Amino acid sequence: MNLNGWEIPIIILAILILFGGKKIPEFMNGLGKGIRSFKKGLNDIEEEIKSDLNDDKPSSSDEC
Repeated sequence: MNLNGWEIPIIILAILILFGGKKIPEFMNGLGKGIRSFKKGLNDIEEEIKSDLNDDKPSSSDEC
């Protein structure tokens, strides 16, 4: 999707007309919270996978 220079202001104007000036900060706040929650979920899953991999590795004393 390639936007020209004049298309971006038109999109911003359309958003202002549709949602109004007061709703946009609320929308952006909700969007930010959603992104933070998504990133936290990804980090939690990554840490859980790493801890499971570390638990599955045999230690050197188990091999003897």
